[in-house]
Amino acid sequence: MKRFLIFFLFSAFVLTSCSSSNNSSASDSPSNYIENKGSDTIVNLALAWAEKYQGDHSDVRISVTGGGSGTGIAALVNGTVDLANASRKIKDEEISEAQSNGVTPVEHIIARDAIAVIVNPKNPVSELTLQQISDIYSGKYTNWTEVGGEDRPIVRLSRETNSGTHVYFLETVLRLGSKEDKTLFSTNTLLLPSSEGIISEVRDNPNAIGYDGLGYVPDDLKMIAIAEEAGGSYVLPSIETVNDKSYAIARDLYMYTNGEPTGIVKEYLDWILSDEAQQIVAELGFVPAIK
Repeated sequence: MKRFLIFFLFSAFVLTSCSSSNNSSASDSPSNYIENKGSDTIVNLALAWAEKYQGDHSDVRISVTGGGSGTGIAALVNGTVDLANASRKIKDEEISEAQSNGVTPVEHIIARDAIAVIVNPKNPVSELTLQQISDIYSGKYTNWTEVGGEDRPIVRLSRETNSGTHVYFLETVLRLGSKEDKTLFSTNTLLLPSSEGIISEVRDNPNAIGYDGLGYVPDDLKMIAIAEEAGGSYVLPSIETVNDKSYAIARDLYMYTNGEPTGIVKEYLDWILSDEAQQIVAELGFVPAIK
């Protein structure tokens, strides 16, 4: 299964230790407790990792919550988490703020992801270029006929601005990777607080277009094949097309620590990059980190 459906209803969910009462005092020790917060793209993966790791290490407790990449990085800057999950790189201004608080952010690539552009299965459009997607989301195109579809209004869906996925999509797709480009989302773009919200809206609305991490896209929705430019090859997102770099909207996923990790945090991060943990990455529809 691509997704542990039991996690589907939770935007923030805390895992508790599986240890017995005889081990409760050890589990409550700060040295055996890991606070992990941030990206909603990563949250289900982080939950699956934490559940597996706690099952094998009964003296360890791992708290996992979402809230967005910005939330996780802010918590790291403020020194309130051990691991900050992010679906985007930390910004220069965030590094400066962290350093002023005595925090030294260290980056760890823990998986990779494709951003899938999705529509309702009733929508006949199956292929788009990056420029066409940019023109849709910037508001230049307002009707599906402008990209070969039916005479229907385009309903644009996006994650909220605190989301690392929102930031990545803005920079990579709307602005086509140009730092000089100042293109913005159309003002009537519907901003949704979760990946699940985008999935639900696309499922219910045949006029909608959205984007989400590949691991979140269910089989009953339609993924758009994307070409980097007109006349190029149209490619669907998959583990294979991310690894061979033929899919245009792919990114690294991160955990950030304050300085080089030590102790139980280092042990946990080392395990996350192990073959066992990276197998969970693939099972959930993400792309294992390249070693």
